[in-house]
Amino acid sequence: MKPIHFVLCLLIVILFNCSSDNDDSDTNNPTPEATYFPPINSDTWETVSPTDLNWNTTAIDELALFLEQTNSKSFIMLHKGKIAFEQYFNGHSDTAPWYWASAGKTLTTAVTGIAQDQGLVNINTKVSDYLGTGWTSATLEQEHLITCKNLLSMDSGLDDTLGDSVAPEDLQYIADAGTRWAYHNVYVKLQDVVASVSNDTWDNYFNEQLRDRIGMTGAWFGSGDLSVYWSNSRSMARFGLLISESGQWDNTTIISQDFVTEATNTSQTINEAYGYMWWLNGKSSYHLPQTQIEFSGELIPNAPDDIYCALGKNDQKIYIVPSKDLVIIRMGDAADDVNFALSTFDDDLWGKINAVIN
Repeated sequence: MKPIHFVLCLLIVILFNCSSDNDDSDTNNPTPEATYFPPINSDTWETVSPTDLNWNTTAIDELALFLEQTNSKSFIMLHKGKIAFEQYFNGHSDTAPWYWASAGKTLTTAVTGIAQDQGLVNINTKVSDYLGTGWTSATLEQEHLITCKNLLSMDSGLDDTLGDSVAPEDLQYIADAGTRWAYHNVYVKLQDVVASVSNDTWDNYFNEQLRDRIGMTGAWFGSGDLSVYWSNSRSMARFGLLISESGQWDNTTIISQDFVTEATNTSQTINEAYGYMWWLNGKSSYHLPQTQIEFSGELIPNAPDDIYCALGKNDQKIYIVPSKDLVIIRMGDAADDVNFALSTFDDDLWGKINAVIN
């Protein structure tokens, strides 16, 4: 064989082997499945079979029975955005609205983040720069310590024992901002901040910048300081999906990833298990509403360490589990006793969920 022919044959063999190696690599390392986003202005939502996810289908029946017996109205599990399990109970339906209660605090968090992304707000700026002085009964020196971030983090230092009113006379100093964590309705002043800087109403800005952009339905109902968001269950699932994807919706940035990351990590030094109105699992201690007691251990021992949650009165829930590509929502009446956020139901429910997904 002539030398040039030998060289050409050798090159062909090498190229073939390289191509074969690449093919094997592609087979062994398939491209991760992309997250699915349901279309806007449509009831279409793709599903995935629990069997295809290797879930325990027998345990799903047990989970459904448990949900029905604990006063649930709806329950949805998304895996990579697709519906893996969806069921309605006790006369509820996929179109019926229900209240988010304090799980809706995270909607205010999200919209505050959007306003900051647009350069309208800086959460490290004191609230009085946006609302003017005298929005509390504290002295000017005390009031000037309170930033928008303090409202997001629930460490404003204002007295949480005086009820839900956020009228100035009911917002009284008890400690310097940043030195005391307390679950307080004063966070709604962020809605006033957003309305002021956007030259719009809170409802309009919320609808245009968040709700309509991800295909949610629903509205704020109530009066003044007690306005609560109501929507169908799939709208809550849409919002959970948005946050699970770090503020991205089908290649569109709704909220910056940096802000979502801040919001879903510990926001202050007092309550490890609290971000910007998101509850965080996997921490060594936590505080609960209406108490200054620090509890040792994880928020929800049965749940994955990386879970973060929106928790509302009477067991309204959004659970997001990055390690398992899951978004889970529960709406309904209180599973047991009336509660303000966390309850024993969370741990009991996660015992049932684990039997399904593990």
